[in-house]
Amino acid sequence: MNLDLRILIIDDQRPNLDLVEQLLAREGLTNVLSSTQPLRTLELFNSFEPDLVILDLHMPEFDGFAVLEQLNRRIPQGEYLPILVLTADATRDTRLRALALGARDFISKPLDALETMLRVWNLLETRVLYKTLRTLVPAGQIELLQRRGATSTPGNVEAQPGSAATRRC
Repeated sequence: MNLDLRILIIDDQRPNLDLVEQLLAREGLTNVLSSTQPLRTLELFNSFEPDLVILDLHMPEFDGFAVLEQLNRRIPQGEYLPILVLTADATRDTRLRALALGARDFISKPLDALETMLRVWNLLETRVLYKTLRTLVPAGQIELLQRRGATSTPGNVEAQPGSAATRRC
């Protein structure tokens, strides 16, 4: 995997940023930009163009939910840009709200180093696959697949006649 992947980290606590940066560096992920100022997230996002955003939720002045809303307006429809939320608030409502606002994964603090890196690698792998797919498949076909995917929900997926799913049945 390309280790030049760009990672943006936003957390109001410098020790948390340092810890995550150290975990990433041990894995060869050094193209990292971090900030303790959530109000600068959009500016940093636009200039750095990250492949992954790691975001704390509970910050003063401008919380992670507001950041997620900003990023949702900035990320083009159909673009896959993973956002990993890190927070000490592991309540169901918090997790669901973060996921509904565009987070792709969620980790509770205190961080487990192995779990954190496994989740980071999973999200980065998916990002690389998405970027590769964008270069190989015409945009119109990807948008069609995304529209089809958006109409199916877990437990309510319909197989198209002649598809691989119906041939296996």
